[in-house]
Amino acid sequence: MPVADMNIIQHPSPNFGERRDGARPELIVLHYTAMPTAQAALARLSDPAFEVSAHYLIGRCGQIWQMVDEEKRAWHAGAGAWGGLGDVNSRSIGIELSNSGAEPFSELLMASLEALLADLMARWGIPAQNIIGHSDMAPGRKIDPGARFDWPRLEQQGMARLRGEAGQDLTPDPARLRALATVCGYPEDVSDDALLEAVRLRYRRGALGPLCAEDLRVLG
Repeated sequence: MPVADMNIIQHPSPNFGERRDGARPELIVLHYTAMPTAQAALARLSDPAFEVSAHYLIGRCGQIWQMVDEEKRAWHAGAGAWGGLGDVNSRSIGIELSNSGAEPFSELLMASLEALLADLMARWGIPAQNIIGHSDMAPGRKIDPGARFDWPRLEQQGMARLRGEAGQDLTPDPARLRALATVCGYPEDVSDDALLEAVRLRYRRGALGPLCAEDLRVLG
């Protein structure tokens, strides 16, 4: 469904700039708002005092608001990297999802997200492996969209990287985990514990304990 057919409400935020060094959107970063309502998030993301924004916000009811033009650099990602590239803000489109982080994501919200992702991926040529969570690009610093986000649902529709099903070497070794994670795009300059937490947030919701073969399998 094209953006023009999604009944997107324009709610311009002053918090944006130019994309640097000729960068264009090649990533989509998903966040949760951690706020009680979409209206509260809109106010925060449009307040110059907070210096944060995103290109889009999707409410629990499925309504989509656009706050920053896709050609511009929204301020949503902060420090971090993906695929060896920094300044993620200049290389991404940021989507905020109205959710506390402790609740399921509503069906209406997920349906709108899928429609928006399909359109963005087609128009910008963004591959499934470049649909990431804030926690993926900033391990140890961010945890959104959190453990309740339904990544398998996006995977099944070709809107997120498929988790691995087999691997040649599943020996639970931190160096092996780091090597596999780096190939997927995870940043290298994070601790072993932060990296493992980020991988589990994305692929092994609720997993606890020391590194195991399953942690490597999902990255294979």
